This record gives sequence, C-alpha cells and structure tokens, in this order.
Amino acid sequence: MAKKKAIDGVSDEMNAIAFQNLDHAPARRRVRLAFTQVQQQLDHVMFKMAPSGIRTEEWFETNSKGQEIFCKSWLPKPGVRIKAAVCFVHGYDDTCTFFFEGIAKRIAASGYGVYAIDHPGFGLSEGLHGYVSNFNVDNIIEQYTKVKGRPEVRGMPRFLLGQSMGGAVALKVHLKEQQEWDGVVLVAPMCKISAEMKPPEPLQKVLIFLSRLMPKAKLVPTKDLAKLAFRDPQKRKMANYNVISYSDQTRLKTAVELLNATNELESQVEKVSSPLLILHGGVDKVTDPNISKFLYEKATSNDKTLKIYVGSYHCILEGESDERILEVIDDITAWLDSHCAVR
Repeated sequence: MAKKKAIDGVSDEMNAIAFQNLDHAPARRRVRLAFTQVQQQLDHVMFKMAPSGIRTEEWFETNSKGQEIFCKSWLPKPGVRIKAAVCFVHGYDDTCTFFFEGIAKRIAASGYGVYAIDHPGFGLSEGLHGYVSNFNVDNIIEQYTKVKGRPEVRGMPRFLLGQSMGGAVALKVHLKEQQEWDGVVLVAPMCKISAEMKPPEPLQKVLIFLSRLMPKAKLVPTKDLAKLAFRDPQKRKMANYNVISYSDQTRLKTAVELLNATNELESQVEKVSSPLLILHGGVDKVTDPNISKFLYEKATSNDKTLKIYVGSYHCILEGESDERILEVIDDITAWLDSHCAVR
C-alpha cells in the first residue's frame, strides 16, 4: 500500500495519533482505542446497518511462542440458536477490528458464532508490524483449536472464512487438518499474486537475496492498494480510517514468504477436498480471479461453488456498492445455512 495519507474529517491531534510508529503492539492498541468511536460513525453500510444486540467479547491468548494474540467473537443476540462457528482469517496489512466488525455482526445475526484473531505482527497482536518470518499456519490452528472447544460452539459445525492472504492461510489450514473443518469460504483468495502486483523477475531475485541479509527491511516496492482494491471512491477514502493496518513498503522477508506460499499452494490445489465456496471480483487486480477459477476446477471436492462478481474489485466485502456488499454477505450466509442443514 502507498504511504499513509492524512485522514479527512479528523483533527490534527487525531492524525498525529494515527501517524505514530506502529511497529509494536502497545502503540497499535492505543491508536485503535483512540479511533474506535470515529470508525463506528463512518458512512459505510457495514457500520450504518450493523445489526443490534450482537454480543461481542475481546481477549488475548498467549501462543506457544509467547506472543499475545488478539481474539474477538461476535455471537447472535440472546435467544437466537447458534448454528455453527465461523473462524475468520484476515488478509495482509489488515486486522479484524475495522471493516470486519460490521461483516461479523451481519453473519452473527444470521445465527453464527463468528471468531477472529489478528495474525502475529498485525492488528492488536504482538510482533513486529507487517513482518512475516515464516508463512506457517501453526498459530491459526492453535488459536482456533481453543475456539472450537468453547462451550457455545463445542461439537457444532465449524467453517473457515479466509479473505485475500487469509484465503491462502485458510487453504493451508485445511490441507493440514483435512477432517477438522466442515467447509471453507474464500473471498478473493491469494492463491497466486497478480502479475501487476509482483516486482519484475530480476528484481524478485535481488529481493530474495537481500531478504537473507536484512529480512525486516522495508524495501519491496508497493502500489496504492486502496486504489486497486476499492471500486467505490467514497469507500476508498474510508480505507484511511483503518489506522492500524500496515501501510508501509513490504518487508523483505514478508514478501518472500508470501511469494513462496502462493507458489506452494498453486502446486497443491488438487489436494483441496473440503466443501468450498469461492467468491471473487471479476476485475480484481490484487489477486487474480483466474486463479480462483483454476482452484475451483482442480480441487477434488465434490461440493464446490465459484461465484465471480462482474465488474467488482478486490474488496468485495468493503469497497463495492452497498448492494454488492450485502449480496456477497447474503451469498456467504446462504451457503453456510445450506451446509449446516446437510450436517
């Protein structure tokens, strides 16, 4: 993503808070706290039409590496039966405490327990901001194993919901735990990085070499992700309010890990056997919709659905028209409903 821009509609003092160094979790947590009320008042369908009565909980879990991992849940209003657990995996540079708040509330209002965590180094979890030292899924498996044992969803169907980079993570979790999930929902999954987002081949080789010498350095050229990902210009401006997102140049080791992960997934798509829902914007320039078509065709699952939204960009849950965003969420909940009924 391009360098952060000043946030319209907030004071100089609030902009100064947003622009502080966010390398470490305590600073990100302070900034999130300062902006929570401002975010919830944005003129976005996910905030304006958020269902009432949703029960939320936030907590931290210490993972096996000693890192504090931020966790959050959204449950239906009291008296509504929970049908299943939906475990969200967010994308690169993102967090589960901004746009996903509204998405989670709508899914929870349909009768689901929705759970999310921030990856190490992202959002409110500990770790150097934007740094991925190893693209493994152990932390996700560790945290969501605990979630599956929570009393409100114990023994119920459980689904993974992965967005963008989180789609790649969700697939890797499925491949490692083939029998542990009742289905996987992928939103614009990063199974392969679009050619438009990759540095030229010679530069890739240089960056891979440099990543061994200075893995944490922010040296990988990046484009304005909001411009590429949000079709609606008004919603694109709201992306600036995602104040704890990682918006600097990509760290060298992170870029190499993302590239390696997509190359690995591309070679393993035939092993994907879970019930599968794949949703993708038709003109996505961040992750390639043709790779979603490739995944759909090659996955060995007997139960798979692909929907391409004509004319839509990458952020089909955040950056499209209100009607398209609600359509995508309805498609997700309808698919979940049908797969709970099967079980």
